[in-house]
Amino acid sequence: MVGYTQEADPDTTARAIGKEFPISPKFSREVCRMVMGKKVDVALKMLGEVTELKRPVPIKRYNIGVAHKTGVGPGRFPVKAAKAIIKVIESAKQNAEYKGLDAENMRVKVVAAHLGRTIPGYMPRAHGRSTQWNQQTVNIEVILEEMK
Repeated sequence: MVGYTQEADPDTTARAIGKEFPISPKFSREVCRMVMGKKVDVALKMLGEVTELKRPVPIKRYNIGVAHKTGVGPGRFPVKAAKAIIKVIESAKQNAEYKGLDAENMRVKVVAAHLGRTIPGYMPRAHGRSTQWNQQTVNIEVILEEMK
């Protein structure tokens, strides 16, 4: 990932990128879908509840065998992904304050998770063999927009 996926007006937006977090791409996409379009403080509160195991994240894709949660349907608690996205949203919020924007009156315009580099690894197996045991990484981008 070289840059941002969308162009944004620099006078009313603040943005941040977090690169190569060692988290699940599947769960990071689902968490991004959950907070898209929310106000910043509401999004951070929702993600905090996910890390405290109080709010499940709905799993929309690849959800065969995923247990149902009350009021959500198939859902899980991707704590690692939620913590990483909290870091990037807080960074974008601080960037907004630095630019002189009203950080309390911002909404999440864009939050996207893209595959980062794969860190190669191997797991020893029986009889001197090995199996690939690679670590996927995720790049997260956030663009916050000032509400009128």
